[in-house]
Amino acid sequence: MTIPFLATFYLWIKALHVISMVAWMAGMFYLPRLFVYHCEVQRGSAESERFKVMEHRLLKQIINPAMVATWIFGILLVLTPGIIDWSAPWWLIKLAAVLLMSGFHGAISKWRRLFLEDRNTKTHRFYRFANEVPTVLMIVIVIMVIVRP
Repeated sequence: MTIPFLATFYLWIKALHVISMVAWMAGMFYLPRLFVYHCEVQRGSAESERFKVMEHRLLKQIINPAMVATWIFGILLVLTPGIIDWSAPWWLIKLAAVLLMSGFHGAISKWRRLFLEDRNTKTHRFYRFANEVPTVLMIVIVIMVIVRP
């Protein structure tokens, strides 16, 4: 199913999709890095409380709205006539990577909540590794969209 009038706004929708995706990825790269630093401070300290505020604001004011906008503009692109060759496999791989990215978004939301409640049990090494996940997924997503193998 496509919506023909969306073709008129294709470039605007695509631009807004890329802008929102860049904002989402910036937050997805930064929040796990904050967790690395948060692990290194004492629970209940002023530094810990400052990290809680930073993490909350980053997630609620940047990452969440950017993810929602990315999904909305992405769905509008899918509904634009002639944009996707449904017989090509690249879009399935991209969709899988975006779903994994959204799942990772859910995971970092949970981890932020654990830090907020002073119940984090993971180490800074775990978060250093987790910090690489969005990078790998983003590489897959961009290659699927640009190269379309």
